[in-house]
Amino acid sequence: MEYDAVIVGAGLFGLATAYHIKELRPEDRILVLDKLNGPGQGNTAKSAAMVRSFFYSRTNLALAHSSLEFYRHIQEELGYDIGLKWIGYLWLLDAAEYEGMRPLLLELARRGLEYQVFEAEHLEETLGINTRVSKDEEAQLMGLPDIDYGLLVKNAGCLDVDALVKFYEEKAREKNVEFKYGVEALQLLIEPKEPLGIPGEPFPWQEARVAGVKTTEGVIRARKTILATGAWTPRLLDPVGIECFVKAKKRQIFSIKADREPLRRLLNTAGYNEENITPFLILPKPKVWLKPVPEEEAFWAGLADDFPREFKIEDEPAPEAEFYDYGIYQVLSKYLPQFRGTRPHTSWAGLYAYCTLDGQPIIFEEHDVLVVSGGSGSGVMKADAVGRIAAALYAGEEHAELYGGERFRVSDLGKTQRRVEPEKFII
Repeated sequence: MEYDAVIVGAGLFGLATAYHIKELRPEDRILVLDKLNGPGQGNTAKSAAMVRSFFYSRTNLALAHSSLEFYRHIQEELGYDIGLKWIGYLWLLDAAEYEGMRPLLLELARRGLEYQVFEAEHLEETLGINTRVSKDEEAQLMGLPDIDYGLLVKNAGCLDVDALVKFYEEKAREKNVEFKYGVEALQLLIEPKEPLGIPGEPFPWQEARVAGVKTTEGVIRARKTILATGAWTPRLLDPVGIECFVKAKKRQIFSIKADREPLRRLLNTAGYNEENITPFLILPKPKVWLKPVPEEEAFWAGLADDFPREFKIEDEPAPEAEFYDYGIYQVLSKYLPQFRGTRPHTSWAGLYAYCTLDGQPIIFEEHDVLVVSGGSGSGVMKADAVGRIAAALYAGEEHAELYGGERFRVSDLGKTQRRVEPEKFII
């Protein structure tokens, strides 16, 4: 079988890339394959599915804002319900952290990015937060700071990632993209650009290329091979000596039922958004986060632990009960006494595909293989822009047009001419 492009990986990056390639090159024959039995069943399905358009760097804002506006377009103008809800992000900060970021906040406000600041008393009254944990000896031992302010970003929220996956797949199918599920890419197919028909090709003196993939159902040949394989990308590239600067790290989510009155009141907190539910909460260091999930009458909780969490590719990452018991719970219950005595009723784990260069997506081409990876924990909120940039690279264009009309230089997310503006708004 031979295609113009074979895309390995049917997560959001792969689906968005396929969709936008067809927008640019409708005549090209495109195949998407995935080892799982359907689209978006890998790490995409394990995402917390939170999105925001509130960043300092040009790179972050371009990728996230344009993607989020396209998602808004899908739901509000195309009428395709992807569960997009503007519940907001609420960062809880101590006085020192807030004062340190005030100059950045003023600059962001000057650029037109909106936010609202609440004082500790308001947070206590509305959310039942214990803002003065320093009075607690255990909290002192843990080094937990008090909460003095809450920073609410309103142009942010959550979505139904399964519905977004279905949108891209349905629209790609309408454009005649082909799909094969339950087919695993085992290794890249390497061939000489000018074969001589000699057994053992390519030899070191021959110019070689990636000519497709060897799969569990045989060889699939393609003019371009696109790897949207997330954390597993090095498995395919390391054997052929291509560096992708992507490493895997486990991330865990624990779901806690709002099965008692204090938790139900917290879940249905009014006044912060039109949904009249509590916003997405980010507690002070170590940044335990809490997502309201009213359709499940539950909260999701997580924590991105960096050091000493190892970089490791796991095919079936498992959540760790002790990570909740001795990590998340100990912090969560100090700030939110409603969670004292709670246990998760379910949990799961996935892999972040970290780009070790700068935490931004990486999109490049070498030897006819295109790499679309490095979501670094923000893959859902940047997926549409990433798909457009990857499609532009495939089409040989210098710039991609993001949703809304902004032009983005493709090589800015590459390797050799990479130009990523650092993010100063890191909290």
